[in-house]
Amino acid sequence: MKFLVYLLLRIIFCILQSISLESGHLVSRELAKIFTFIIPIRRRLLHENLQIAFPEKTAEERQKIILKMWEHLFLMGVEISQAGRKIRDLNWKRHIRFFGVNPLMSALNQGRPAIIVTGHFGNFEIGGFTLGVLTYPSHTVARTLDNPYLNSYIKRFRESTGQFIIPKTGGSDEIIKVLNEKGLMALLVDQSAGQKGYMVDFFGKPASTFKAIGLLALKYNAPLIICYSLRRQNEQGEFEPLKFDIHITSVLDPASLPHDIKNAKDVTQWFTKKLENGIRKCPEQYWWIHRRWKQRSV
Repeated sequence: MKFLVYLLLRIIFCILQSISLESGHLVSRELAKIFTFIIPIRRRLLHENLQIAFPEKTAEERQKIILKMWEHLFLMGVEISQAGRKIRDLNWKRHIRFFGVNPLMSALNQGRPAIIVTGHFGNFEIGGFTLGVLTYPSHTVARTLDNPYLNSYIKRFRESTGQFIIPKTGGSDEIIKVLNEKGLMALLVDQSAGQKGYMVDFFGKPASTFKAIGLLALKYNAPLIICYSLRRQNEQGEFEPLKFDIHITSVLDPASLPHDIKNAKDVTQWFTKKLENGIRKCPEQYWWIHRRWKQRSV
């Protein structure tokens, strides 16, 4: 059964690879309409999350964000299927623009470990892919999929330009090795950590967030770099497929912490707030399908 699911998805990817970006974008828009209006997947959760984040918005405004979010998610699949053939070391500037890149380059050239902090925001898969194209390989923690065939296929894409994948379960020794060897980690920081996480403010409501990120940054003196890959939009607000602006917005250096950041929980609140600030600017490119606010930690 797992192989049949994998085979079906491979067929879908082959179709996406064979069509133009424009056609793929059209398919994404139509599927978004189906998932928003005809088969409203996770409608209640989506509206609940958006009501928490943007209580001032009307139901109609939230619905517009949901429609664009689905378009964004489906378009991610189209872009991932075509990125390997279209984004190369000699033409990447046609697809990628960097903003605020100097702090990232400085951190990478200091001979210290560094941690890129991002979330399920924009096309985060393209971020690691692009760093590999530019010969700055990163190590990314990702959950191993239950389907081994599909997991192997996605892992090949992620590692195709030099990005290395560390399994979320049982990967702590590899993470420590990367940091000890002054490597570059890239971590998604917006998933619920359950009862064991730090409870920090996210859009005005406590959200459980993994402790390890802040603890590792302080222990290994690793700068935290806020980074996200946003899909460009034209003047009418329409997405431009396979064209991204990679923003490096903030850096927190444990060697010179601000006076109001004293411990790992403060660090966790810092990067959570920075991610929130980015999402507020482009809420349609965030994964509101996650159950980000689950329970309070003791």
